[in-house]
Amino acid sequence: MSRQDVMKTKRVAAEATNDPALPMKRKEFESELRQLQVELVRLQTWVKATGARIIVVFEGRDTAGKGGVISRITQRVSPRVFRHVALPAPTEREKSQLYIQRYVAHFPAAGEIVLFDRSWYNRAGVERVMGFCTEDEYERFMRLVPSFEQEIVDNGIILLKYFLDVGQDEQRRRFADRIEDPVKHWKLSPMDTESVRRWWDYTLAYQDMLRGTDTPICPWHVVPSDDKRRARLNLIAHLLSQVPYGKVKVELPKVPKPDPRPKGAEDGLPARNIVPARY
Repeated sequence: MSRQDVMKTKRVAAEATNDPALPMKRKEFESELRQLQVELVRLQTWVKATGARIIVVFEGRDTAGKGGVISRITQRVSPRVFRHVALPAPTEREKSQLYIQRYVAHFPAAGEIVLFDRSWYNRAGVERVMGFCTEDEYERFMRLVPSFEQEIVDNGIILLKYFLDVGQDEQRRRFADRIEDPVKHWKLSPMDTESVRRWWDYTLAYQDMLRGTDTPICPWHVVPSDDKRRARLNLIAHLLSQVPYGKVKVELPKVPKPDPRPKGAEDGLPARNIVPARY
């Protein structure tokens, strides 16, 4: 039996029972997600009306589902309010700047929510494990980041930090799935797969990171993520609970009657090239 057949068998078994240890049914997931996305739209309206500023940091191991949950958050809202920031490796110019500088450049203005798909905590994770920073640079970061985040909050920005935690076996399964699925090949890189071999190096680094930067004013929220659907719902629901947004009355427009067709006007467009109707 192929791996796809095994997964299908497990999915069918899961859908035949209400056991919470088994994967959530797609229909149930989409129903719950829909309700949460309605609340995200209400949050968006409140942020625009009040000029609130929100930063949400998403950290976690490779394959933990950071991009997946961000895509569900941004699926039904405006990209002008919810901004997804996923920075590439720093350029030579950025390496010569203050470490935190390139992240601050993306901080929200009034009426914006910024979602960092990885953040300044790269220094405490991949940079430390892979040797991309010195021990002195790491120690300085860990010493200064709590006061940096205190300054963010003192300036009126809501800062939320999530760490998506995936198990070792599940991470290996997800990497194997990426290798087998052509539409996921873009997610693969030697740096990512190296994290499988260095599982325990990352474990120790993340343990130190959480111990040193989990503060009362800016705590970490750990999200168990072996079950992607439940993890996404749990994170979004928690995010909504952490922001004191209220319902803002929206004046919805009415659909007007169209003006009458001008004399001599024809229906349709004078196009010579129409995309073939293959579907």
